[in-house]
Amino acid sequence: MSTPVAESALGGERLLLRDPNLHVIFSVTLMAVLGVSSITPAFPQIAEELDLSAGAVGLLVAVFTLPGATLTPVLGVLGDRLGRKRVLVPSLILFAVAGTACGFARDFRLLVELRFVQGVGAAALGALNVTILGDLFSGWKRATVMGYNASVLSVGTALYPAIGGTLALLGWHYPFFLPILALPVAALVAFRLRNPEPRSKQKLSIYLKNTLISIRSPQALGLFLASLMIFVILYGAYLTYLPFLLRWSFDASPLLIGLLFSVTSAATAVTSFRLGRLARRFTERVLVLIGFMSYAIAMLAIPLAPGLWALLVPIVLFGVTNGISIPSVLTLLTSLAPPEYRAAFMSVNAMVLRMGQTLGPLVAGLMLQKLGLSGVYYGNAVLALATLAIIAVAIKREAPAVEA
Repeated sequence: MSTPVAESALGGERLLLRDPNLHVIFSVTLMAVLGVSSITPAFPQIAEELDLSAGAVGLLVAVFTLPGATLTPVLGVLGDRLGRKRVLVPSLILFAVAGTACGFARDFRLLVELRFVQGVGAAALGALNVTILGDLFSGWKRATVMGYNASVLSVGTALYPAIGGTLALLGWHYPFFLPILALPVAALVAFRLRNPEPRSKQKLSIYLKNTLISIRSPQALGLFLASLMIFVILYGAYLTYLPFLLRWSFDASPLLIGLLFSVTSAATAVTSFRLGRLARRFTERVLVLIGFMSYAIAMLAIPLAPGLWALLVPIVLFGVTNGISIPSVLTLLTSLAPPEYRAAFMSVNAMVLRMGQTLGPLVAGLMLQKLGLSGVYYGNAVLALATLAIIAVAIKREAPAVEA
């Protein structure tokens, strides 16, 4: 039987889901994850049609993500100084125009150049969406909407490959037309989003000094480390090497491997969507610590699974852990950053995520060479426990004061 408190909380969540601002941010989030996952199913066709190697086709991902690793902090500073919308709307338009132009390109060099320009447009999307959530909501509402946003992201990453693969049946270039959807999203941001834009009149030198103070605080560094290690584990041991374990140990087909990854995405989406209820029982700090303990358990359990069905347990646990950890880290970061520095703060985190995506396969590859396939998972379990120990200390400390 539900209690009055539980019923009140459920009613509050329902009201949140009706917030038009939240719907606009969800649409931005769906654009932020569109650029890669929607086109990868067409890669074999692109290689055949344009007479390219698999490595050459991989440039379409590399040149798209490169601007995010370099421009995101600059765009974050602009978001703080000029306003979120003044950066977000042009970014969405550039993403849409350059991305759609890719669909008309038939020369690979031109396609690569357009993908780079599209990447410039995409660079700010994944940082400014969570920045605006931090601007609009506080307390348990902030944790709840971060969970909702992570759930939307998981749904997008699960659906886009299927949508892109279906469009690729018509021709390899058809998935590249999907970014045109960013134009109506830009209109929604411009005319429907009601967010408090920063009003700081600080000199640029004071702004940069205070931003640096905030970023260098023990809590921030601990949370950046948490973000880094989440994506090192996700992109290394999980996304890169789990398919090899499934194939070598259980003779799993590509279809079955894809279905198991879908199970992980579903577990992440469901958990993220329910995060607000967990956030009312536990602090975000506790949830992050629980998350890294769960990462370690999942990593240890994967190579020890005696059969494919037993492997479902750590796979689901891994998805649940992503649903707890990623939005909880984002909630803590947006709470830690003062509003006038928040966009720069979250942009640094976005850059850290890119680093994790890059380092994950490299770190796991070194573990594979030295320790074997099982050692990849044992090694990542050690990384998770070491990160747990560091952030348990780091995020206890007081934040430094900033200059007015």
